[in-house]
Amino acid sequence: MKIELTEENLFLYAAKHYYNPKYIDAEEFEEDLKRFKYIKRLLNRYMESGRISERLILNHVIVLFNVFGTDPTLNMLKLKLDMKHWPMIKPFLIYLKYIRNDEFTNIPMDPNIVEALRKI
Repeated sequence: MKIELTEENLFLYAAKHYYNPKYIDAEEFEEDLKRFKYIKRLLNRYMESGRISERLILNHVIVLFNVFGTDPTLNMLKLKLDMKHWPMIKPFLIYLKYIRNDEFTNIPMDPNIVEALRKI
């Protein structure tokens, strides 16, 4: 039985998939969960200013995938990000090989972000 991920059950879903061998307390879990909000804020800032903090976004994305795993993190990103954010986050996910080029084919990639990632 597969349960649909919603804002109401996100915390429980995230806790179920959370893996941090150096886990100290619930505060650390909540800080990791806030990374979704930080990514969204950085993407919104890019939409407003045209300046991308690609390394900071990469760091947040890497931590999320490390502590929650690939499928759970993708599911949580689908819930937490609006469709307008996906052309910007998709290049990061492909760059880090969390998704393949042939996934999410209906979503175009932001060319400025693709170019910024190529320069790294």
